[in-house]
Amino acid sequence: MLEEIFAPQSVAIVGASPEPTRLGHSVLKNIVQHGFQGRIYPIHPSAQEVLDLSAYASVLDVPDSVDLAVIVIPAKYVLDVIDQCGQKGIRGLIVISAGFKEVGGHGKELERQLLAKVQHYGMRMVGPNCLGVIDTISRLNASFAALMPDDGEIAFMSQSGALCTATLDWSKTQGIGFSRFVSLGNKSDVDEVALLRAWNADPHSKVILAYLEGISNGPAFIAAAREVTKNTPVVALKSGTTVAGTRAASSHTGSLAGSESAYEAAFAQSGILRARTMGELFDLAMAFSYQPLITGNRVAIVTNAGGPGIIATDAIERSGALKMAEFSPQTIECLKKHLPASANFYNPIDVIGDARSDRYEAAIEAALADPGVDGAVVLFTPQAISDTEQTALVISDLAAKHNKPVVTSFMGAYSIGSALELLNQRRIPNYQFPERAVQALAAMAHHRDWRQQPTPEYATFDVDRDRVRKLFEKVRESRRVELGELEAREVIEAYGMRLPQSRLARTPDEAAQIAAEIGFPVVMKISSPDILHKSDIGGVKVGVSDTTAARDIFELIEYRARKYSPDASIWGVLVQEMVRKGREMLVGIKRDPQFGPLIAVGMGGIYVEVLRDVAFRLAPVSRQEVAEQIRSIKTFPLLRGVRGEQPADIAAAEEVVLRVSQLVTDFPEIVEMDINPLVVHNQGEGAIVLDARIILA
Repeated sequence: MLEEIFAPQSVAIVGASPEPTRLGHSVLKNIVQHGFQGRIYPIHPSAQEVLDLSAYASVLDVPDSVDLAVIVIPAKYVLDVIDQCGQKGIRGLIVISAGFKEVGGHGKELERQLLAKVQHYGMRMVGPNCLGVIDTISRLNASFAALMPDDGEIAFMSQSGALCTATLDWSKTQGIGFSRFVSLGNKSDVDEVALLRAWNADPHSKVILAYLEGISNGPAFIAAAREVTKNTPVVALKSGTTVAGTRAASSHTGSLAGSESAYEAAFAQSGILRARTMGELFDLAMAFSYQPLITGNRVAIVTNAGGPGIIATDAIERSGALKMAEFSPQTIECLKKHLPASANFYNPIDVIGDARSDRYEAAIEAALADPGVDGAVVLFTPQAISDTEQTALVISDLAAKHNKPVVTSFMGAYSIGSALELLNQRRIPNYQFPERAVQALAAMAHHRDWRQQPTPEYATFDVDRDRVRKLFEKVRESRRVELGELEAREVIEAYGMRLPQSRLARTPDEAAQIAAEIGFPVVMKISSPDILHKSDIGGVKVGVSDTTAARDIFELIEYRARKYSPDASIWGVLVQEMVRKGREMLVGIKRDPQFGPLIAVGMGGIYVEVLRDVAFRLAPVSRQEVAEQIRSIKTFPLLRGVRGEQPADIAAAEEVVLRVSQLVTDFPEIVEMDINPLVVHNQGEGAIVLDARIILA
């Protein structure tokens, strides 16, 4: 729980200055004035007291034990103070001081030394270069923020200190409260992984929010998030994902995959709900912190205006997580009894524009009492006859009575201010527009689905790792990073994936003989580790129909290859069985620097070239994740079968992805890989790898 940081019994502020303009003075003042009940020790080299508290020249001079030291001094003095804290037995540190790796050069080395000392003394540290830490449970405001947040059940972490101060200021006007509030700064020690683990199943926090600019240890982050999100919803806003990787990508997968794809996959596979904007981040936070978790996906809408009701209905249908509830006959009869004849008694319930709170009460009561309703969206547009505040009270009372999530959209501003305050006080999340209210409920449904997912099932196949290891050693010895086609085929074969019959010919006569033995027609390709794109130079010929053609094509392909690349190592020409048509897919990987191998799956040909219809997951992938991945591509109906076509062998395609996942997990040196195309035949007939490329680090 990082108790030494969030719930200390005593705090020393190193740099607590008597000068009101100094940062250390502001930090001390925040700790004093916001109700921290523990012992407080200002540390200043010459002052006798600061803010009426006895000051000490060093933490070593403090007569009692100290749990937490907050350091607000120039960076060049920090290391000496860390030694003093270590000697004093202090376990927690918040280093607000700047001037470390964010300035580069000497600062980077200084931070390396700082972390080494922290680890040597067995301490935990937030920072350096941070705003500080605020905990409303222990009433600790160890920061230089201008405000203390309201009490609440939202735990918030941010890599931007400026965003923290702006969020605090905004939250005070919205009445949104927090349990924990942490500026990570350079996150040299305590990072997003440490905070996720510390806040796992925290009784004071119903939801965890994170603003992230980068993740240091992708696999550790995913492991922690998978554990935490089974207990507590985590909503993250990730910035800086539109920049492509630093290394030029040479494969299809490499060109399609960027950091955005990796983060999207990481969040999806670890149960994190991704917010696209700051507004969305807090929209979801309010829903999770104010309301019980939705237990199903059936939603009722109550509205006093037709237009907003239609907008909310459309949003539910588009959400992919919710559906419109179907009322029981008893509910419909109840609504007919209490609402005017001009009302709509089906979902959405339209109580008509002249509705007052009694009509809202009858409609919401009937909807929430229906066992076929799991949650409700209540829409309100102010009319001359509306009793706005009483309507807000009715909504909150009924939500508490039925213990089902209720979200509202009181549309407007000028005439509904007091009602909005009542809703917030009574923990009913209100959204300016209906779509945002629906989106919040949909996020709850997604989180519920995630919590109900079974433990992932990972496939392990009987493969020949030694064969692949020896092959990779041979490739390295020849000072190459890309495998030739024959070598790539050997890897594919070693990992149990099906290949077309294929043999290497070194002369025209040998090509004719092999082709006859395989059976016409055949495919012929140049075989060279130095020619990456064979088709571009005319190095591939499909449908070779007889021995004469096989001899001629051998000579033509070899001539083109030598003309295109005179220095290339030409191994010969590959003569390959011509596989009957099926549905073509792409399966590939690109190794992401934060998260490791990122697996791409999509339909081949124009679908990947033009539409870029690809779904990504991080390896290793489970059977459930592969099934979801393939079904998430827009062109999945082509695999399922359209216009009378038989369905493709989707299970065989899934097995290929699982085998690729095992391969790239076993061999981290694979940085890019493409199987393109993977020909998938009809259901029960399997899938076959026609071509593969593998690039090593």
